[in-house]
Amino acid sequence: MAGLYIHIPFCASRCIYCGFYSTTLLPLQDRYVDALCREMELRDVMPINTVYIGGGTPSQLSSDNLRKLLYNIYKVYGLNSTGNLCKEITMECNPDDINETLCATISELHTNRVSMGAQTFSNQRLRFLHRRHSARQVTAAVKQLRQHGISNISIDLMFGFPGETLSDWERDIDEALALNVEHISAYSLMYEEGTPLYENRDKWREIDEELSLSMYEMLIDKLTSAGYEHYEISNFAKPGFRSLHNSSYWDGTPYIGIGASAHSYDIVSRQWNISDIKRYIESIERGIRPCDYEVIDEATRYNDLITTALRTRDGVNIEALPEVFKKHILACAEPYIQQKKVSLRDNRLRLTREGLFISDSIMSDLMWVTSCPAHPDKSL
Repeated sequence: MAGLYIHIPFCASRCIYCGFYSTTLLPLQDRYVDALCREMELRDVMPINTVYIGGGTPSQLSSDNLRKLLYNIYKVYGLNSTGNLCKEITMECNPDDINETLCATISELHTNRVSMGAQTFSNQRLRFLHRRHSARQVTAAVKQLRQHGISNISIDLMFGFPGETLSDWERDIDEALALNVEHISAYSLMYEEGTPLYENRDKWREIDEELSLSMYEMLIDKLTSAGYEHYEISNFAKPGFRSLHNSSYWDGTPYIGIGASAHSYDIVSRQWNISDIKRYIESIERGIRPCDYEVIDEATRYNDLITTALRTRDGVNIEALPEVFKKHILACAEPYIQQKKVSLRDNRLRLTREGLFISDSIMSDLMWVTSCPAHPDKSL
């Protein structure tokens, strides 16, 4: 079973930190949704058990276009009109887009999970990010979604703003906990190349690493104390409410990406559509999927596993690895096991609480690099 990702690139305005492909060409949405439906028909169909409609801002689509998109998904992938053959259908929404019409449409289409980018409950920091919503609108949106029967809500939080203090961050966490949502994702503000934030990085001083680590520790302590499971480095869920779709990325499940810039994975290869909405639409209208691809060898597949599965609470299943990689990972992990940064239990290698703070270094050291003479086997 695969996951299905649909990329909706439309945004009313661009946030300064966002590195995802997006566009403000909202008049193209009718043609774009038609192209999405056509691409689904052009692709090989496989059984799916999750759908994730992300962006961009999917809540910028009209109700008619949302209906067209969802009903086409049901038709192409063999689901019935209630979507109940699919375990999870997620739609990303901006808090300020949540209104009676959108909630009614989401409910009608049997979308059973909504993910919202709250980011912060400080209106000053929201303005800094160029977010369109206010802190009050997040609370109002959650309440309105509940009234329409949405019982699985996720919000995104962000920490590490220039000038932010530990007390500021604690208030944001407390505000999020007060909403009693089922899932919380939290990320450090990243100065990603190509974004306005990166281009103007000399204007804003990044917080120091020690404060960033303190913020992350506070996040873990407060959310786990409130009953959330810390199931992935940046993700927390109430019991039974892990993101099933995102978990498919971390455990190596195939996924289908539909839309401009969307990525796909079928175990033997990765493919990605062009990041240009006009060229994407024109190509699909001609019956041609505009994409590039790469074939994945065993070493790349192993390295991908290290950078995904090791992020999760479930860790890496050692027994599922080919023998050469099993020997390699155990040898490379041994120093970290001795330092209690990594644990090996029930044939699974997992980051410990201490290992979370140096996860990038650990993953780097567990990678397969054929030029390294210390590796047990270089015949791959």
